[in-house]
Amino acid sequence: MAHGQSDSVRHHDDLELPKYTSNRGGHLIFKLISKVTGKIRADFRSRKVKKDEIGKAFRGKVLSRVFSEDYEVVEKLILDPRGPTVNRWNKIFLVACLISLYVDPLFFYLPVAKGTMCMDVCVTLEVVLTVIRSLVDAFYIIQILVRFKTAYVAPSSRVFGRGELVIDPSKVASRYIHKDFWLDLVAAQPLPQVLIWIAIPHLRGSRVRSTRHVLRLIILFQYLLRLYLIFPLSSKIIKATGVVTETAWAGAAYNLILYMLASHVLGSCWYLLAIERQEECWNKVCSLQHPECQYWYIDCHKVNDPGRAAWFKSSNISGLCGASSEFFDFGIYSDALKFTVIEPRFLNKYFYCLWWGLRNLSSRIGAFWTAYWEYANIPPIHNHATGRVED
Repeated sequence: MAHGQSDSVRHHDDLELPKYTSNRGGHLIFKLISKVTGKIRADFRSRKVKKDEIGKAFRGKVLSRVFSEDYEVVEKLILDPRGPTVNRWNKIFLVACLISLYVDPLFFYLPVAKGTMCMDVCVTLEVVLTVIRSLVDAFYIIQILVRFKTAYVAPSSRVFGRGELVIDPSKVASRYIHKDFWLDLVAAQPLPQVLIWIAIPHLRGSRVRSTRHVLRLIILFQYLLRLYLIFPLSSKIIKATGVVTETAWAGAAYNLILYMLASHVLGSCWYLLAIERQEECWNKVCSLQHPECQYWYIDCHKVNDPGRAAWFKSSNISGLCGASSEFFDFGIYSDALKFTVIEPRFLNKYFYCLWWGLRNLSSRIGAFWTAYWEYANIPPIHNHATGRVED
């Protein structure tokens, strides 16, 4: 009996010990899992707080997300650079830039050589160019104002879709001032008009010639600057719409305009250099006949001076500085004298110089020989232009 009881107790002990051990092991595993889970939750909460702090700091820097409520509040003050308003203005400003690039070389046609062997300025052309150039300059000023009101994409957000727009007016203005403002400001200055109407008329003697050279350098500098500004403008239009022009014929016309513009610039430079060669020849003759001839006799404002009239009658300057004279080598500018391109009639000299520019840009027009008549150069110009479009 005792033995059976002892067996019963021992049997009970054998059954209870594994049960106790199993419960203890499960408790330890539960505690271990809870500890690990707690660490994971704490790490998650820490990361979430850190992420919220970064998000708040980023929102404080960028101010708003595209089409967010903050953007709607200031949309009347700040423009979306990817919106239709800015895109439409960029296209309008591109047309104004092309007009500017066409107008500026026309300033080279202002000096003319008259039959009395003197240099003068075409006042009518001067007035017309001043008005057109001033209107174009207004577009450059408007462009500056638009840039001050156009948001920009935060560089740190470019990897996330379309990016975040910075619409804080102070940050937009600060970025523009430190980046492109000064180039736009220099390009918008009416420097040729100021020199033509204010500086040059009050100068006398050799300073007039020096100022004219400064005027030409300023025109050339502003021309190159405005030409440079067209490239980022075209890039913005392409980035917004995919193409500069929306139709095929408009694209062909755009490329043709650029090609004709190159011919226009080349022809106007050729005219300016030709008339400078003519003036250089006159100055050479005048220096050989000094003191009867004074350097200011070349100016048409002194054509009625008695001393100048006496010198002109006794001088052979017209024969020495003619197109067929061997006294002075005019080089590639001899055609300008032969066809009297440097004389006042604007249409005559413009079409001839444009044809000269086209002829030297391509051999297609080289087979055509034109007379010096204002409309005689139009057929070869038209043939060459249509040939470029077909190409």
